[in-house]
Amino acid sequence: MASNTYSGVRVDPLPITAGQEITVFYSGLLSENGADQVYLHTGYGNSKQWNKVQDHRMEKVGWGWAKVLPVEESGNLHICFHDSAQNWDNNTGTNWTFQVHNG
Repeated sequence: MASNTYSGVRVDPLPITAGQEITVFYSGLLSENGADQVYLHTGYGNSKQWNKVQDHRMEKVGWGWAKVLPVEESGNLHICFHDSAQNWDNNTGTNWTFQVHNG
């Protein structure tokens, strides 16, 4: 069974299915350093050229941050995070990538 936790990032449920919602939980570097707000930065497609790029304001939870997100399409979903001061957590430049399956 694949783990759904990666360096302070947790996605539930896995595997991800297009057209459904996932919850992204974040307790990584920005959270550890006291960010006042964290944003989930998402995109689809090729890891070098993201499509449908969006920022999503995350909600503060007891141990970090969370966001419920509708998954719009199959293929690759790329995510990273930034705070309101534009400090980024992008997994040391590789971001986090999840495979999204068709129903």
